[in-house]
Amino acid sequence: MKKKVGVLALQGDFEAHRKALERAGADAVEVRTQADLDTVDGLIIPGGESTSMLKLLHIENLFEPLRAFGQHKPIFGTCAGAILLAREVSNPAQESFGLMDIAVERNAYGRQLDSRIVKLDGDVEAVFIRAPIIRSAGPEVKVIASYNGTPVWAEQGRHMVATFHPELTADTRVHESFLRKI
Repeated sequence: MKKKVGVLALQGDFEAHRKALERAGADAVEVRTQADLDTVDGLIIPGGESTSMLKLLHIENLFEPLRAFGQHKPIFGTCAGAILLAREVSNPAQESFGLMDIAVERNAYGRQLDSRIVKLDGDVEAVFIRAPIIRSAGPEVKVIASYNGTPVWAEQGRHMVATFHPELTADTRVHESFLRKI
């Protein structure tokens, strides 16, 4: 049976994640309400603008339901999604779910002009767009890949983060890795 995975569809490139999940073999659905959230086995919080995403989460009354969802089911956060899963956010400080023991600095790789595509360990293509940096990771966090000595893909328990955009490549290995957590 296919795993049913939601993609938070309030802001960001949720459509690209939906297509990547389908290529990886999942049943992907867009999540906009708590009722949508209640139907999925796991969730991706896409990249976008974390401050705007936070405002929308509060407007739609999804912040607390998402935090509660993460207490029992896996969440994969990419870029802004990684920021929202962190226990600590800087540049500037902002609210987050605190579901992973990581400290993240927003927009640490620079402006939009500083975006780049690189190859990580295992020949995984990583697209960085105004990406955050994981400044520290707790002892239970497993770093899967690094770029220039800094973690860019990590997991802790049921959750996973990437500071890059795996949905913007044809490679589905990052999404497949998340599906194995469900």
